[in-house]
Amino acid sequence: MSGLRNYILVTGAYWAFTLTDGALRMLVLLHFHALGYGPIELAFLFLFYEFFGIVTNLLGGYLAARTGLRVTLLGGLALQVAALGMLSFVVPGWSRAASVAYVMSAQALSGIAKDLTKMSAKTAIKTLVPHGAESSLFRWVAILTGSKNALKGVGFFLGGVLLAALGFQTALWAMAGALLIILLGSTASLPRELGKSKAKNKLSTLLSRDAGINRLSAARFFLFGARDIWFVVAVPVFLTASLGWSFTEVGTFLALWVIGYGAIQSIAPSVISLWTRGQAPQAGTARVLAFLLTLAMALVPLGLVAGISAPFVVLAGLGLFGVVFALSSSVHSYLVLAYSDGDKVALNVGFYYMANAGGRLAGTLLSGIVYGAAGLPGCLWASVAFAAAASAISLLLPRPRAALSMAEVKGEAASD
Repeated sequence: MSGLRNYILVTGAYWAFTLTDGALRMLVLLHFHALGYGPIELAFLFLFYEFFGIVTNLLGGYLAARTGLRVTLLGGLALQVAALGMLSFVVPGWSRAASVAYVMSAQALSGIAKDLTKMSAKTAIKTLVPHGAESSLFRWVAILTGSKNALKGVGFFLGGVLLAALGFQTALWAMAGALLIILLGSTASLPRELGKSKAKNKLSTLLSRDAGINRLSAARFFLFGARDIWFVVAVPVFLTASLGWSFTEVGTFLALWVIGYGAIQSIAPSVISLWTRGQAPQAGTARVLAFLLTLAMALVPLGLVAGISAPFVVLAGLGLFGVVFALSSSVHSYLVLAYSDGDKVALNVGFYYMANAGGRLAGTLLSGIVYGAAGLPGCLWASVAFAAAASAISLLLPRPRAALSMAEVKGEAASD
């Protein structure tokens, strides 16, 4: 029962954090857009959030092995409380430069917090399941990770509602207070030795030397860059500035998109098994999906060139892109395991998620820069270019040395 108890505690803490993380993104984006901040300034507000996610993904597993998962999980929650508190002190009277610099610093804390919490929660499950109980492990992983995107989507909706109902500062205080209660409860309840490793890995082992992992990570970089180039700044600004949507409407739409993306991702292994006739996906599966993603993305700017209604093209295109993106992301999550030897899985996954964070960083920055210079069409074509790069790199993916069962794939497919 102690394992189940600890699983519930870890999952509850991760869920609470995910809600505040999604809500915070909407709060910051919509609040500063309403104050008149331009696309490039909005992108810079999230720059440190993504950059420090790269660093945390690379070093987080190494830190957790030495200090224990309890320390990194509680540290992530504490940093998020601090970030929310910091942001509540921002006032409209500050200069643009001072506001951007201050918010970037607070977002750096939030970026570290997010990846510490994510890494700790997902890794902790492995230590809570008895050795040999693989079916239970994959079921528990699926429950935790399958709910993550849905809750992030709910967080987007929550952010829009809180901003409209409470205002920026009060909304931040409310979220910080709620998360502080979760932090105190977790501190009192989680075992001190949770996830502490007896092995002492060297820092030199953090970088992958495997060609399959390196190529997959490069494809992952461009895959997530293709998403965030138009999703982070361009789409929300387009919905508010061009379509006149309210904060709540924007938050609700983005919430539904993320929830839908999570739902597709959760059933992706079953869908892909129909395509592969029950076999685990191979490198060729990733190649086909990367090509389809490029094609789906290209249809959006081509639709605008053809004179089709912009709201219809953008909203329908975002839906189609989300379906193919979710399937492609799920195949990547399987391949990183299939390319990894048993004793290097954790380090390879950390390296892979570092590339994931790098793609989000590049996409976030380019979303603001390109939107400011070339508007929504520029962001769409930039996204096409990134998707094409992911497709080209996927051509170089080797065949996995080992094949996991579809039961194992289903357990890992929702892990993004």
